[in-house]
Amino acid sequence: MCGFVGFIDKNNIETKKIALENMMNRIIHRGPDSAGTYVDEKAALGFRRLSIIDLEHGSQPIYNENKDLVIVFNGEIYNFQEIKEDLVSKGHTFLTHTDTEVIIHGFEEYGKDIVTKLRGMFAFVIWNTKTNVMFGARDMFGIKPFYYSNTEDAFLFGSEIKSFIEHPCFHKEMNKSALKPYLTFQYSALNETFFKGVYKLEPGHCFTYANGKMEIETYHSFQFHREEKSFSSYVEEIEKVMRDSVMYHKISDVKVGSFLSGGVDSSYITECLRPDQTFSVGFENKGFSEVGYAEELSEILGIKNVNKTIQPDEFFDEMENIQYYSDEPHANLSAVPLYFLSRLAKEHVTVVLSGEGADELFGGYDSYALSDMEKKYRKLPKGLRHVLGNFATHLPKFRGRDFMERNGLNVEDWYIGQAHIFDEKDAVKVLTPNYQKAPSLHEITKPYFDKVKDVDELTKKQYLDLHLWQPNDILLKADKMTMAHSLELRVPFLDKKVMELASKIPSEYKLQNGLTKYVLRESAYKVLPEEWAKRPKKGFPVPFSKWILEEKYYKRVKDVFTMDFVSEFFDKERINKLLDDHYHQKTNNGRKVYTIYTFLLWYKVYFIDEK
Repeated sequence: MCGFVGFIDKNNIETKKIALENMMNRIIHRGPDSAGTYVDEKAALGFRRLSIIDLEHGSQPIYNENKDLVIVFNGEIYNFQEIKEDLVSKGHTFLTHTDTEVIIHGFEEYGKDIVTKLRGMFAFVIWNTKTNVMFGARDMFGIKPFYYSNTEDAFLFGSEIKSFIEHPCFHKEMNKSALKPYLTFQYSALNETFFKGVYKLEPGHCFTYANGKMEIETYHSFQFHREEKSFSSYVEEIEKVMRDSVMYHKISDVKVGSFLSGGVDSSYITECLRPDQTFSVGFENKGFSEVGYAEELSEILGIKNVNKTIQPDEFFDEMENIQYYSDEPHANLSAVPLYFLSRLAKEHVTVVLSGEGADELFGGYDSYALSDMEKKYRKLPKGLRHVLGNFATHLPKFRGRDFMERNGLNVEDWYIGQAHIFDEKDAVKVLTPNYQKAPSLHEITKPYFDKVKDVDELTKKQYLDLHLWQPNDILLKADKMTMAHSLELRVPFLDKKVMELASKIPSEYKLQNGLTKYVLRESAYKVLPEEWAKRPKKGFPVPFSKWILEEKYYKRVKDVFTMDFVSEFFDKERINKLLDDHYHQKTNNGRKVYTIYTFLLWYKVYFIDEK
């Protein structure tokens, strides 16, 4: 895993070289092992390498035989050997054993259709030095990041936004429309990032850039096609496809380990992989650590577990660094333990496997399931429930309002994903007028729901999460926190073949007997102790809300909430009341406080401290 930067502009070659070097230095954490560049009168491509495969000959950029095509690539292609065999049979010659070279020869042979043949995680660009046309793509899940900015002065692209700051044509400005949705979603939910004019290339998309114009097209869309098979047959197929996926994902010329919590996802991956070491972190606060479970399973499997307990001082001391590496403000609390977990793992290995993606594919989130009370309530006439649910949306927040909305309205009218921090009305109340105008939650989710109108409620939720929550939250923090420590993360659940299988499994197999991702758990139960296969999802719990009940940590947040620049974005009196009410235990505002806090730290890092 590595990182790349690049641009097309009108500057002279010497200016290009200076800008490119500065941009590459910004992402040296993604690839500390080596660097490579390509510069001509039109374009510049830069690469930072973390050596994983073909350690001696795998440096980029890489060229085709006559050097009219040049590529920079971030990711891993797990089926590159199979593609290579076909290319060799068609007359292509290779100078390295890398997957990168397979992509560029594949592009020569298949054109843009090469992206449909790739099994893995990727973001790349290919520059044609003769036609001055660029082609680029991002993997179907969005495991690897791809950002771009296209103005009259320059077309910039790269693995991380922070590199753009070093280009002389880039004007750093905050996107005012991004803040309001962020306060609800807890992540950057728009296609345009928090940096005005900087966009994400969406997962499953590719582009062609020529003569100043960028044409983007979809090459992959998630499809759910229910296939009637017995429950037991799906249990068997899951085990087979997961072992196959892990086999592909462990290909490496360096040491491979795995992250391990107490849940079924990472435990299943660990059992299939059987690495020498597993890695875990937790907190001292009761109920905020699964290290004990990780140690116990590792012992059962005969694997050494390496773990760490994160102290609150460490947490707060690293918060600005975490927001810096994230590129955009990110308020998923689990990003912080993942940052420390990645640092710990990097002391021992270069590659780790993890369990991201299982919840989206197999129905693992609690919000996907119905409680017993909800099942009873839904026996009421749908018309009555709809009236009550619609009525509840117009009322102030009260205990039971969310229940009435969830079980009375259509899922498209209330579901936005796995986080819902501020209601839209509450977000507007804490924001200053310049930041109150932004796309509504419904405007953000509607394009995705419109594509799955005729499927069941669970599938609609999965579909939305695959497009919003997973790439913009789960996978973003996974990439940024591991790469901050030059660690490659691989996610075997997010595999083309695994997705093909998961998309066929009936929803009633995913949610059953009060358990989420039931069919996956039954498959895991064949190889894991029941306690690990059936344990409810816990995630990465973080005791931030408890910590800021202590004066020391309350003051650390208070110091930020009272800084002068805060009044540009927020009603300072309102947000400080949120913090004070939490501190005095009048109400639990921990998640709201953290979401504001992370944004303010991000802004301080990128716009106050870095002029």
